[in-house]
Amino acid sequence: MRRPYSPFNNKRFIGNTNTNEVHDLDSETSNCKINEIKHEHVKTFSPDTHAEAENQDFDNCAWCIGNSKY
Repeated sequence: MRRPYSPFNNKRFIGNTNTNEVHDLDSETSNCKINEIKHEHVKTFSPDTHAEAENQDFDNCAWCIGNSKY
């Protein structure tokens, strides 16, 4: 579920800089634990795409995207 408030700002793809994982909030599961990510570890992407997250070397969340490399 997208979150309209900061630091998420209604973005679809959210990176966790602590784990270097990217999450798809349109496919989020309870295993993602998005609300437990510290605000200083939230990374948004511009453009807000999975490809941009991959370009910045973020790994897929195994739960909401799949095909995690690690």
